[in-house]
Amino acid sequence: MPRYLVERTFFVDEAEMSEVGRRSRDIATEKFPEIKWEHSHVVLSDAGDVRTYCVYDAPDVDTVQRHADSLGQHRVDRIAEIVGDVSPGDFPTS
Repeated sequence: MPRYLVERTFFVDEAEMSEVGRRSRDIATEKFPEIKWEHSHVVLSDAGDVRTYCVYDAPDVDTVQRHADSLGQHRVDRIAEIVGDVSPGDFPTS
């Protein structure tokens, strides 16, 4: 199944992100069982905005976007298909 990186800017503060995460999980379980939320990185921009970088397994971009639309309280800045993963272990030293 394809994997996607979803970049978002939230309209809530950092303290509210736990509730947003629970709602995201619940929406996926109840309305979009075909997707799997792998993990997210939560960061604060220089302006203090909450931004996330989320990885999802999903059949297509449209499904990821519909899940995001159901969640609300944020703007999707970009959805990109992940075509591979690398880690430092993939590049051994000489």
